[in-house]
Amino acid sequence: MNSDCIVLMGSNMAENHPVGFQWVVEAKERGARVVHVDPRFTRTSALADTFVPIRPGTDIAFLGGLIRYVLEHGAELREYVVAYTNASHIIAEGVQLPDDAAGYFSGWDPDAGGYDDTTWRYAGEGPHVHAAAGARHNDVPGDDPFRGGDPEHHAEGGEAFEGGSIGGVGDIERDETLTHPHCVFQLLRRHYSRYTPETVADVCGIREDQFLAVAEALCANSGRDRTSAFVYSVGWTQHTVGVQYIRAASILQLLLGNIGRPGGGILALRGHASIQGSTDIPTLYDLLPGYLPMPMAGRHDTLDDYERRTTAAKGYWSKGRTFLVSLLRAWYGEHALARDDFGFGYLPRITGDHSVYPTTLDMFTGKVKGYLLFGQNPAVGSANSRLHRLAYASLDWLVVRDLTMIESATFWKDGPEVETGELVPEDIGTEVFFLPAAAHVEKDGTFTNTQRLLQWHHAAVEPKGDARSDLWFAYHLGQRVRSKLLARSGGQPADRDLPLHHLTWDYPTEGPHDEPSADAVLREINGWDADGEPLASFNDLAADGSTACGCWIYAGAYAEGVNRTARRTAWTEMGPAAQQWGWAWPNDRRMLYNRASADPAGQPWSERKRYVWWDEDQGRWTGLDTPDFAPTMRPDHQPDEDATGVEALGGHDPFLMQADGKGWLWAPAGLVDGPLPMHHEPFESPVDNALHPVRVNPLAEDLPHEHNPHNPVGDQPGADAYPYVSTSYRIAEHHTAGGMSRFGTRLAELAREMFVEVHPELAAERGLTHGGWATIISSRTAIEARVLVTERIASLMVGGRTVHQVGLPYHWGPNGTAPGDAANDLYAIALDPNVHIQEVKGATCDVLPGRRPRDAGLRRLVERHAAQPDVVRAERRASEATP
Repeated sequence: MNSDCIVLMGSNMAENHPVGFQWVVEAKERGARVVHVDPRFTRTSALADTFVPIRPGTDIAFLGGLIRYVLEHGAELREYVVAYTNASHIIAEGVQLPDDAAGYFSGWDPDAGGYDDTTWRYAGEGPHVHAAAGARHNDVPGDDPFRGGDPEHHAEGGEAFEGGSIGGVGDIERDETLTHPHCVFQLLRRHYSRYTPETVADVCGIREDQFLAVAEALCANSGRDRTSAFVYSVGWTQHTVGVQYIRAASILQLLLGNIGRPGGGILALRGHASIQGSTDIPTLYDLLPGYLPMPMAGRHDTLDDYERRTTAAKGYWSKGRTFLVSLLRAWYGEHALARDDFGFGYLPRITGDHSVYPTTLDMFTGKVKGYLLFGQNPAVGSANSRLHRLAYASLDWLVVRDLTMIESATFWKDGPEVETGELVPEDIGTEVFFLPAAAHVEKDGTFTNTQRLLQWHHAAVEPKGDARSDLWFAYHLGQRVRSKLLARSGGQPADRDLPLHHLTWDYPTEGPHDEPSADAVLREINGWDADGEPLASFNDLAADGSTACGCWIYAGAYAEGVNRTARRTAWTEMGPAAQQWGWAWPNDRRMLYNRASADPAGQPWSERKRYVWWDEDQGRWTGLDTPDFAPTMRPDHQPDEDATGVEALGGHDPFLMQADGKGWLWAPAGLVDGPLPMHHEPFESPVDNALHPVRVNPLAEDLPHEHNPHNPVGDQPGADAYPYVSTSYRIAEHHTAGGMSRFGTRLAELAREMFVEVHPELAAERGLTHGGWATIISSRTAIEARVLVTERIASLMVGGRTVHQVGLPYHWGPNGTAPGDAANDLYAIALDPNVHIQEVKGATCDVLPGRRPRDAGLRRLVERHAAQPDVVRAERRASEATP
């Protein structure tokens, strides 16, 4: 890593990403400062220069304090901020910050429970804002509509653009002196003015000098000649304000000039083999490949409707129609005709929130009859995993494809609810099909990592027995379904079945089991032109149907017929951008937005940090990487007033996937819970919000259900039953929900039993013995774990009181060589409103000595503890003290 300072927050990189962490260690050896901010002292902390313990769920307060520090000390890279961000943009009249509006941004509708974002817009902008990248359909019709505001005033994506179809870049009012009271820069100053070091320390449970040490290190290692990076994992995302965590880091890094520059950035570490690839070629319900929005019923009835509502007027997202038409041509081939909207009508439509949690609740009511699990184990890995096990008992059928017999496959016969009598195997009508899956070493394909790098891997061995790859399963399932539909309709496709029959489903197969060619799939994803030649770049795509491309951001991975993801040149034979190793989307750019690595005049900010720059003699951008910019656009280029598309961007607009080309300090559209991040307490927290009068994110999704109660908080009756903060995490010896590790003897020997980390003060308070048993309890259920008494998990002073923390690894479940209770049984389903991710990194619980009941007594314990916690605690302690 070419960083001068690396701040790891929400990530135990040494334990969970040890191969990647080697580069952090090398950077440290070259002089970089490494900071680790986390609730627990871990292997990462041991190798950091600075460790700061922090209360789970308070990272926005910490980041907000850093933003305030930068602004108060004039530490921003001013030339970068003025030229490359929307700091100078003036926000519309009527905008109010939470300090002016009882803890809400302007536009809050308490009756509807949502925002109208009209006053978040730029002054001088047209009346409509349309969306672009990665649309999140928060204003969907149906059973779960967007809460509040006029849907026409909401962007349908995470990256909306200025002016919609009627405004121009020149229409936006700006003040490049950054002094106008309604410019973004001044709104930032006002919003974060209360995030003082003293307040941040009090909210986060840290010392003021610890906070200041991080602030000083970050500012000292940012600027023209130095850059700092932030590194995060699901410790940031799994919160009811998870999206705003990353937004806060983005604001900070933009102010410091650390985006688009070597050694800068915000790195989202990926804990799975190819979790990045599964969002690029998405398994998400609301996205198509390349982060194109999934069509929505009633809003995207035609291709023109889709383009009008989801495509930007300026920047690269102006090509949204081109990207989608090429995708449709790849999927439907000769049946994707212009007269039929290129098969747009074949695409399914979404009608609401179809993410995993609402879908699971729909099982109880019979809306969902069958379910397929591909490499997922919600019976252990999802929030309120007990609820998932109960829900599966309401299904007609369940298909589980995995490496081992995981808990989601055996819930009906040996889940904890069978012990308690809540589930009776003979009464469960769910027909469960377990289909063994091939592991990654048993199949060809690509991994896509944190830096968007596609790397080809070859099958090392053939899968054993009946195990098959996911590609094999999907391909042959499609063939069989089409065959059965043809037989049912007498040999001629029925009209309703045409979307399936017209799919291009002609991949070559090989080997004894007719394994589809992963190479052929990658070729289709790369795409080809009208002559059948592989595409070299997404710039070659056309909207007239002459090109086909399975994922526009991957176009070029098979340029010139060469599998560029399989490149393996030694590092000693490559330049610093390592461009002969694998292939990075888009267009093999190893750093996004790298035009920002040069100053507004097109020259390196410093010789030490030179990366991409303007060569006047050549009349083009050049450097160590593929320029992420129009290659011949001059640094001083000013677009014509009526310019559209990419031509509407100027030479000072490095963020070309934003329609205004600017990094957004203020989000004028695209997020449902506010244009700026603000601290909210976790949905379950033992303390009040000391920074704002609104306790929790008002748009957090709680999904009320009889099996999803929430722990009382604050002054609510019964809140004293759950006084401690719990957080979940991973350890080096196991992998996620345990399917790849708990069933192996060697890993099971290294980490044999589920455990709970508690501070010595908490252990004394509850009568816990190191190595003994503890019962951890919430209003959902109770689990048991071995006690690990350690000072690695701090007790913190928050608001003048001691707050104890409880650490729970989430790998365990009842099955496998190393069985144990599932930590996620404890957590409620409470979700971020933008992306519907669960909050399992900060909640409340209690800890009692001894083991949990094995029978119906478990439910009685949960109910009694909620009503009479002091009585239950006394009984437990007395019982454990009796020889």
